[in-house]
Amino acid sequence: MYKLLFALIGYTFFRLPGAFMGFFIGSFLSPKVQKISSKDFEINLLALASLVIKADGKVTQNELDFVRRYFVSAYGKNRANEVFKIFNQSVKNKGISVSKISRLFNLALNYESRLQVIHFLFGIAKADGNISELEIKKLLEFSNLFKLSYADFLSIKAMFIQETDNAYKILELDKIATNDQIKKSYRELAKKHHPDKVQHLGDAYVKAAQDKFQQIQKAYQNIKNERGF
Repeated sequence: MYKLLFALIGYTFFRLPGAFMGFFIGSFLSPKVQKISSKDFEINLLALASLVIKADGKVTQNELDFVRRYFVSAYGKNRANEVFKIFNQSVKNKGISVSKISRLFNLALNYESRLQVIHFLFGIAKADGNISELEIKKLLEFSNLFKLSYADFLSIKAMFIQETDNAYKILELDKIATNDQIKKSYRELAKKHHPDKVQHLGDAYVKAAQDKFQQIQKAYQNIKNERGF
């Protein structure tokens, strides 16, 4: 995209020579996309999951079971067992670099996929029935490292923690928002969180994205019913 944009600007001012120069400049400014193997993604995701599980200083069986079920659902029992084995042998006792994982995910995953990772990690924290302040702090740390907006973080948080005006928080709005603002925010969030955005991650992630998408739809419908529009 950067290459074509700068090529077009160059052509506008200097014709063909300018187009070549613009394309050359754009090639340096284009964000570099790094590929990540499925196995590396799974191991690094498991590493983040382990940090969320330990964030509040206690490890519960419900959290461990949630992660295992998710990985088995996403990758099958044999592959999930292999990932757990590699993690336990090669990663668990060597220390986990969150900054390194975040750099890799930021280069290899699109914004919507990183949102889904945070949604998955919230699910782990909620597995024991309660999300502690320490877990929220850890999840916000990950969200910031993934370069997600604070509004998106609060929206996902509202899907797991019941608070006053939850429907508005899911839609990233205050209760004083106008009907037009509500409709606009809903359209933008529905597009951002559409399950098609994470199809490349596999069926388990699509299903989780569908659950998230339905919560956005439900929040919008609740506000519509409340306001009568």
